[in-house]
Amino acid sequence: MKNKLKIFLNGLIYENPILVIFLGMCPALGTTNTVENAVYMSLCVFGVLLFSNIIISAIRKIVPNEVRIPVYIIIIATLVSIVDMLFHAFLPYDVYQSLGSFISLIVVNCIILGRAESFASKNNVTDSIVDAVGYAAGFAMAIIIVAFFRELLGTGALSWAGNSVQIIPADYAIKEFAKNTGAFITLGLVVAAYTVIMNAVKQKKASK
Repeated sequence: MKNKLKIFLNGLIYENPILVIFLGMCPALGTTNTVENAVYMSLCVFGVLLFSNIIISAIRKIVPNEVRIPVYIIIIATLVSIVDMLFHAFLPYDVYQSLGSFISLIVVNCIILGRAESFASKNNVTDSIVDAVGYAAGFAMAIIIVAFFRELLGTGALSWAGNSVQIIPADYAIKEFAKNTGAFITLGLVVAAYTVIMNAVKQKKASK
């Protein structure tokens, strides 16, 4: 049980894919203009990462080492295609359009392929599920936080399913945060805050 908790926390906190090892940066920057987009992208990554880890872990002993990477890519591409079709069928059209090509780019997302190669291909299915949940949760936490501040500061409001709540008067919104440059600025500030917090925690543990 402790080992599984360690695996989960590794992806969520200590090796957070966005805030620590900087993987999957394309969706982290491109789909964080609204919280809604960030949530749906997180669900997409969660689904693909979870099922790819399960499948790759289950077949790890029968896939020849020489062709493992092509096999992993085919599995991931198939799962991404399924998720893309589901999102196209059930998501609001404007949300699906805003996610656009970022869904397809999950095929080459370093988080997905990296966990397949470094973890799922070497561990049992149960541990691979925990690993997928941890890394997906870490990814979701990071991009939703970035999206929250980008949307709030950039528009003064938070929106979902076409409904919007104005929190800051629109005249005081900093529109730069809603643009591409705002993604880099916000992500940098969130990473800086995360690093400060983690260093403080490490120093506190070391002083005990």
